Amino acid sequence: MSDGIGIADPVLGDPEKERVADVIDSGMVADGPEVRTFEAEFADYCDAAHGVATSNGTTALQTALEAVGVRPGDRVLTTPFSFVATGNAVRFAGAEPVFADVDPATFNLDPDAVAEQLESLDDVSAIVAVHLYGLPAPMDELRALADEHDVALVEDAAQAHGATYRGTPVGSLGDAACFSFYPTKNMTTGEGGMVVTDDDAVAAHARSFVNHGRAEDGYRHVRLGHNFRMTSIAAAMGRAQLDRLPDFLDARRRHAALLDDVLADTAAVTPLEPAPARHAYHQYTVRVGNRDAVADELEAAGVGTGVYYPRTIPDQPAYGDVSADVPVARRLTEQVLSLPVHPALSDSDVRRVGRVLAESGVAAPPAPTGVEQGGVASR
Repeated sequence: MSDGIGIADPVLGDPEKERVADVIDSGMVADGPEVRTFEAEFADYCDAAHGVATSNGTTALQTALEAVGVRPGDRVLTTPFSFVATGNAVRFAGAEPVFADVDPATFNLDPDAVAEQLESLDDVSAIVAVHLYGLPAPMDELRALADEHDVALVEDAAQAHGATYRGTPVGSLGDAACFSFYPTKNMTTGEGGMVVTDDDAVAAHARSFVNHGRAEDGYRHVRLGHNFRMTSIAAAMGRAQLDRLPDFLDARRRHAALLDDVLADTAAVTPLEPAPARHAYHQYTVRVGNRDAVADELEAAGVGTGVYYPRTIPDQPAYGDVSADVPVARRLTEQVLSLPVHPALSDSDVRRVGRVLAESGVAAPPAPTGVEQGGVASR
């Protein structure tokens, strides 16, 4: 429909065009000074010491795992309720993904489930904590578990640019963190990713790994590596988008608050924002009992939706050899529905989304194990 509302719409304009044009005019369009500047600016935004730009979010995650010491044959503990890239990056690093169930209210890793897995396994080398939909994972508990069991803690912050935990930006809460700059994310470089860390050794390893294992002193290659580099054109776009990110986040949070208000008296279970987390609202995801029927009604009314995700990672065909006891995550795959909340929307667009959903005959979802229905934590 011509007046349809899409689930995502990247905001790009003159600032990005001007930065990209400057790089093209310079003739230095591959990895170069523009990338170094973007790395420094993004690391500073995350209150981290180092940034290492990559070709996309998946290569950023693989790079981080390699850099924190994950080796072939290790196990890496993570969430089953994420995009498949979270598990794929673990496998690309030569490790085996092990899945712990999620909290039914926040959809992020359940620390009790993580603790149970760590107690039963003796070869876990890292935890990958996904900040799903832009909501920070419970990093206090996960940091304590990682320290207790002497494993690395890596943040998959692909959806969480600008989110904070206890006032600290995500990206500076683990031993390393990874971001994606895909067009649907909170900011974009077209394709691209970033590893951020406070650890000098992790940063040096990551920088070498994304550049064919190259040392800093010329054509000397000290490890196997990939060409996971970012282009200067992408970095130029990223610098412009980083300048605009605070405004993008303000719009997402305002839109989420509008949806909270419109949906308050419906059977839809709206997102939580439990203290001390501050949500970035990459997605505004509700739970409904008749998800597919509601999605069909919204589509007929010109409102785009998304199901993130319709199956868990261990239930993907590519993971047929993996077993996982994750009943909460599996129940959530039947209930979650993401609504448009991106900054390209007007407030009237957002109210329309909420009204269409409210009028669509929403059925209350059965509660996943251990969660109460309803409620929105204070913003």
